Amino acid sequence: MNKLHLVGLTFIISMSQIGLAVAGDIDPATVPAAKQVSNQHYLSAKEAAAMIQSLGNKSLMIDARTQAEVEYVGEAEPVSYNIPYMVNDYNTWDDKNGRYQMSPNSGFLSKMDDVIKSAGLSKEATIILMCRSGDRSANAANLMIKAGYTNVYSVVDGFEGDIAKEGDRKGQRAINGWKNAGLPWTYKMNKKVMYLD
Repeated sequence: MNKLHLVGLTFIISMSQIGLAVAGDIDPATVPAAKQVSNQHYLSAKEAAAMIQSLGNKSLMIDARTQAEVEYVGEAEPVSYNIPYMVNDYNTWDDKNGRYQMSPNSGFLSKMDDVIKSAGLSKEATIILMCRSGDRSANAANLMIKAGYTNVYSVVDGFEGDIAKEGDRKGQRAINGWKNAGLPWTYKMNKKVMYLD
């Protein structure tokens, strides 16, 4: 066996050892419409944690939730940056959803570009986006794909997970997600990670 074959074989073995962390096992046909991403790159919270661990500083994990969500609900420990995809307007009430109005963060893409550049990465780097439950991260991923990012993933179950429709925890975000999976998270905020506009 020559040297080129050995290099190729080593690469295949290495990729198979981190296969779950690289490929993702979520069937795109099962992803709800609100969580769909045009490139169909989906990860569960557990897969996202494994991918971040296997790729290290060759990837970034972006928390796309608002600053208030991070402050009061907690943060996944391996998050690289908090860059909200949506921001709250505390002067306007959303009657339909029973909360303050949320609107797209006009600075999202420019902040992403700055973060990528400061990390010494390119638009081809692996970027993992996570929000509360997978909707905003999907929208953020679609925006980034349109802007030329080529390897963007959305965490479909998000930080808090989906709402239970039955049982003792009906109405609570108790089905899946980062926190429910027992993955590392904290209430302690890191200024270097937080979004300061």
